[in-house]
Amino acid sequence: MNIFQAIVLGIVQGITEFLPISSSAHLVLTPYFFGWQIPEEQIFPFDVLVQLGTLIAVILYFRWDVFRIAGAFVRGVVARRPFDEADSRLGWLLILATLPAGVIGMLVKDMVEAAFQSVAATAFFLFATAALLVAAEWLGKQRRSFEYIEWKDALWMGFFQALSVFPGISRSGATISGGVFRHLDRPAAARFSFLMSIPVMLAAGFVSVVDLLNVPGLLSFLPVLLAGVITSVIVGYFSIHWLLSFLRKRSLLVFAVYCALLGLVTLLVFYL
Repeated sequence: MNIFQAIVLGIVQGITEFLPISSSAHLVLTPYFFGWQIPEEQIFPFDVLVQLGTLIAVILYFRWDVFRIAGAFVRGVVARRPFDEADSRLGWLLILATLPAGVIGMLVKDMVEAAFQSVAATAFFLFATAALLVAAEWLGKQRRSFEYIEWKDALWMGFFQALSVFPGISRSGATISGGVFRHLDRPAAARFSFLMSIPVMLAAGFVSVVDLLNVPGLLSFLPVLLAGVITSVIVGYFSIHWLLSFLRKRSLLVFAVYCALLGLVTLLVFYL
């Protein structure tokens, strides 16, 4: 992998981590379509670090929310009154939403790793993302705002987040759809989706970085890695802002159409 490829993939990660079109699918398909022969030993550390880049982006974007929630959470635990403050309750909801992805991710780890090696499987999972987005728009009533999120919403969206361990199922698409199914409005579902990504990405990042330290030749590969990470942070930050603005007035259907078309094109290229 060279610096140009790293920047391109960093842009792809920054856009697709938050738009409901599956970052994992795009990280699989972009090298495939361009015919880039990237060594497997470079793919793992790069994917880990650009995902940490988008984690930095979401923490920066919601920094005041994060500080407020963390402060209220700690105060609630220390005072043994964890649910008195709204922000403290929100912190517990974010933890609750994280649990399904952690449990299910460990149970299907081998299946997920196999799916990441399959372009065809990625295409079919893109169709699944498209179906989720369409169903959410048709079935969701969108009558509740962010302030009215409750534990059942958090757990439900957590199960939808667990689906995104497969390449092609968008994490943001699945979780936003889950929230809309629970009749949250689109901006509320998107905001909670982005906040709930922080603990699961922190946990996944910690585990992956431990493995990353054992990758041979890591130091010589660092300049390329940093190019991708910095790009993903910058692009990811603006992607969050754009999507939140977009969803205030527009539906998820345009992303469903995109996922379906990308899945179709991928299958055509793969089989023909």
